[in-house]
Amino acid sequence: MSLSVFEIFKVGIGPSSSHTMGPMRAAREFVLGLKRDALLDAAQQIAVRLYGSLALTGVGHGTDRAVLVGLEGAEPETVDPDSIEPAIARIRQSGRIRLLGEHEIAFDEPLQLLFMRHERLPRHSNGMRFTALGAQAKVLREEDYYSVGGGFILRGDEEEAPDAGARAPPPYPFTSGAELLALCREHGLEIFELVLANECSWAPEKEVRAKLLHLWEVMQACVERGFRQSGLLPGVLKVRRRAPRMYRMLTESTSPPGPLDVMDWVNAYALAVNEENAAGGRVVTAPTNGAAGIVPAVLHFYLRFEPGANQEGVIRFLLTAAAMGMLYKRNASISGAEMGCQGEVGVACSMAAAGLVAALQGTAEQIENAAEIGMEHNLGLTCDPVAGLVQIPCIERNAMGSVKAVNAARLAMRGDGTHKVSLDQVIATMRQTGADMSTIYKETSQGGLAVNVPEC
Repeated sequence: MSLSVFEIFKVGIGPSSSHTMGPMRAAREFVLGLKRDALLDAAQQIAVRLYGSLALTGVGHGTDRAVLVGLEGAEPETVDPDSIEPAIARIRQSGRIRLLGEHEIAFDEPLQLLFMRHERLPRHSNGMRFTALGAQAKVLREEDYYSVGGGFILRGDEEEAPDAGARAPPPYPFTSGAELLALCREHGLEIFELVLANECSWAPEKEVRAKLLHLWEVMQACVERGFRQSGLLPGVLKVRRRAPRMYRMLTESTSPPGPLDVMDWVNAYALAVNEENAAGGRVVTAPTNGAAGIVPAVLHFYLRFEPGANQEGVIRFLLTAAAMGMLYKRNASISGAEMGCQGEVGVACSMAAAGLVAALQGTAEQIENAAEIGMEHNLGLTCDPVAGLVQIPCIERNAMGSVKAVNAARLAMRGDGTHKVSLDQVIATMRQTGADMSTIYKETSQGGLAVNVPEC
C-alpha cells in the first residue's frame, strides 16, 4: 500500500474522523454503488446498523447525523458544515430521505438506523452494515464497511482502499523508519525531498505544493474561527470555549512577555482547532479529527516564534509529518477504537515533532529521533471520552500533545540523532500496547474518565 500525503492529511468536518467522516463516506459510497449498478431507483428502504465503538459513542460523535447526510450524497471534504443541521431537521421531521439528493424514500430513523451496542463486526470495532431493500422487502444489496481511522474506510474484506492500490508504485517506497533512513542515505535525499518525489509520481510538483499550502490555509482558517467563536460547545457537557479568552489575554496584555508565553500560544492554537472540531467545524484531519489540533498548533508555533520561518518550512513540515503518519498507518493504526488515544494524539505528537525538526533543517536522523520521542511518552494513552463527546479530555489533550511535540523536537535537535529506541521499535510497542489495552479504554466510553466524571 502506497499512501499519499493527502490521505494522511484530509480536509473534513468534526467532530471525529472515524465516527463522522468515515461513516459519511461509507454511506455515500453505498448509495453511489446502488446508482452505478442501476439499483437506486428500485430501492424503497435503507437500513443501517452501527456496531462496536460506532454504536457505543456514535451519538456523541455525530455518527447518525453523518450517515444521514452521507446517504443524501454529502462528503466530508466538500459539505458545508452549516448545511448539515437543516438537512437533519428536514429528514427527521418529514420521515423521508433523498438518496444522493435525487431519489426520495421513506425513512423511519428509530427503526432503520440502529445502534448495535452489544455486537461488533469481526474485522474492526468501527463496523457498519448497509442494506437496500426493494419491492416486497427484497434485499437488493447488503454491504459491510469499516471506518479504520483518519477518515479511511474499507469495504467488506478488502485489504486496502481501492484508490490507494490503483496508483503507480512510487520511486522511493518505504515500509519502516529504517527503510526511510536508508533510502535517504542511499540517494542523498532529505525526508521531505523523498516524500515530495513520491507525490510527484502521481501529480505535478506545482499541484502538490498548492495542495499542501491549501491544507495550511484550512488549518489557519480553523484557528482564526476558533479564536472568534464563543459560548458553549454542543452536547450535554456544556463545555465553554476557552480559546477566545486565551487569545484576548495574549493579545491585549500590557505586561512584558513572560518566558512561558510561547507555551500559552501553543495551547491557544491547539484549543482553537479542537473546539472548532467539537462544534462540527471544518478541520484538517491530522491524522485524525480527535488529534487535529496538534500539527496546526506546532506549525503556528514555527511561523510565529522560530527565526527564519517561511513557507518552504511549512512544506517541509507537512511532507515529513505525513511520512511519519504513513509509518503508523501501515505498521500500527491511527484508530482510537484500535489503539486508544496513543493512536491519535500520540501519532499526531510524533508527526508534529518530526515536522518541526524538518522545518528547522534538522537531519533525517534527528527527525526520526523526534518522532520516536513524541510517541514514546504517549504510550498507553487511553481514549475515554466523557459522554462519548470529542471534548473531555480530547480538547485539552491536544494542547498537552502540542507542547510535548515542541519539546520532543527540541530534545532531538540538541542531539546528533543517535538514540537507543528506534522509531520502528516504538511503533511496534504502540501496536502491542493497543492490542493489550482493554476495550473499555478504546473509544467506547466504558472506562476511565468516561465513567468517573458525571455527564452533567
